[in-house]
Amino acid sequence: MDFTLMSSVWTVVSLVIFVSIVLWAWSGKRHDDFEAAARVPLEDDVEPVSQNRRQADH
Repeated sequence: MDFTLMSSVWTVVSLVIFVSIVLWAWSGKRHDDFEAAARVPLEDDVEPVSQNRRQADH
């Protein structure tokens, strides 16, 4: 195999992987999981992180 053929094969494989990831991410089955993950930073913690660290140090 020469370099040009290997390069072409690698490009096609990379494109197929990229398209597969995009289709997986935009599939309707994953919508609820991604919505829940998007809300995680906005949810309140039970205890602030700084209090947890102080308790662990003692």
